[in-house]
Amino acid sequence: MTALPEGLTPGTWTLDATHTAAAFSVRHAGISTTRGQFTDVEGTLTVGDSLESLHFEAVLKTDSISTANTDRDNHLKSAEFFDAATYPEIRFVSTKVTGDTLTGELTIRDVTREVELDFSYEGAASDPFGTYRAGFTGQTTISRKDFGLTWNAALEAGGVLVADNVAISIEAEFTAPTAA
Repeated sequence: MTALPEGLTPGTWTLDATHTAAAFSVRHAGISTTRGQFTDVEGTLTVGDSLESLHFEAVLKTDSISTANTDRDNHLKSAEFFDAATYPEIRFVSTKVTGDTLTGELTIRDVTREVELDFSYEGAASDPFGTYRAGFTGQTTISRKDFGLTWNAALEAGGVLVADNVAISIEAEFTAPTAA
């Protein structure tokens, strides 16, 4: 059993959505990278008595996808991609923490797959307003096809418009449980 990192205390911590980024990037046409994020996120971090006891849950609202292009965002919200009307949430629930790996179940379009994130604890501190906070970062790469995100278009010169592999990066900030 590994001791809790310095600054983390037991209890249920709340995700601070205003200081959290759930971002992704994917190759476009084989020549550039398209980046985006989900702006409506919720989550909790439950801390027990050891590092292995950490439990993280997060929900991303698919209708909040933002790539800085309205037409592309609307396409991503459509049935050809996330189908936000039918599947309003992407959900992640951790199942295990081992060293610097966070394992969990990622659900997109009602398809659940186990994923591993390289993650790190960035520390904890009180802000100027007296709120105690802790930060974490995580990265992984998934196959979008594994989650039913299969839309694509063939390119005249060969290849496809949207790559299969999607890089995901999370920067999450949590606020400590308040004393009862």
